[in-house]
Amino acid sequence: MAAEPDNGASPALGVIVPAYNEEATVGRIIRRVLLQDCVQQVVIVDDCSSDRTFDRVEAFKDDPRVVLLRHERNMGKGAAIRTGLAAVTAPVVVIQDADLEYDPVDYPKLIGPILEGRADVVYGVRGFAGQTAYSYWFVRGNRLVTTATNILFNCYIQDMETGFKVMRTSLMRRLGLSGNRFDIEPEITGRVLRLGYRIHEVPIDYYARSREEGKKLTWKDGVKALVTLARIRLASRRRLFGAEDVYHRERHAELAAAPRLPAIPGERHVEVQSGEPHPEADLLNRRPNS
Repeated sequence: MAAEPDNGASPALGVIVPAYNEEATVGRIIRRVLLQDCVQQVVIVDDCSSDRTFDRVEAFKDDPRVVLLRHERNMGKGAAIRTGLAAVTAPVVVIQDADLEYDPVDYPKLIGPILEGRADVVYGVRGFAGQTAYSYWFVRGNRLVTTATNILFNCYIQDMETGFKVMRTSLMRRLGLSGNRFDIEPEITGRVLRLGYRIHEVPIDYYARSREEGKKLTWKDGVKALVTLARIRLASRRRLFGAEDVYHRERHAELAAAPRLPAIPGERHVEVQSGEPHPEADLLNRRPNS
């Protein structure tokens, strides 16, 4: 099993890049990924592209951080993610689409809550920092499936379909993912929520491309997302995950004990007398980078 995240400055992020017919953008996105100091590993999975996508990514094969994988037949985004996940050795993992809709410069704020021990799952929310959308109905459809998620799982998230999903690698491997195509997005969310994890959201920039520019998601995928969410909500936990895993109980205990706010320089230390907990102790006893 990969090592658990720590609060040090060393790279801790594994990036899974599923790619299918993205020759026009994949080279630039990989270069931007590799420029991020937090990146430890990049696993690129070419899903049997019919264009020159694999030729573009082969240019990075000499970088020791890069792992190149290729499907012999087209299997879908979900299958590419599962293939990439099996090769990840970094303690934290993110899914990075091979187009230019999501910017790797957002990685530090996405992984921050995980490295600080305040969350195990972080989603990048499109629209609060800035976004460029191409379709009113695409946005409304995304809101519909997100609302369905909140109702089915009694949670409150704002962007279920976001492509920026970050979590501990050890957790993602325990989700039991089986989706092959775009149903992987609601499957990840539904399984995370069924396990009782709270999803922490941070704002990101988003630059949507149009159908003419290669957008692959359609309204049919929205319908499939609703079906996937309902199926996961109605299934028994044992059917979804098998026997009880002590890992989740331990992680929930650690998350419950973690300070809610990140440490900042200059926070004063509060001494806590035995048997008399100070009301500010949980926050103020923290030290920067502790």
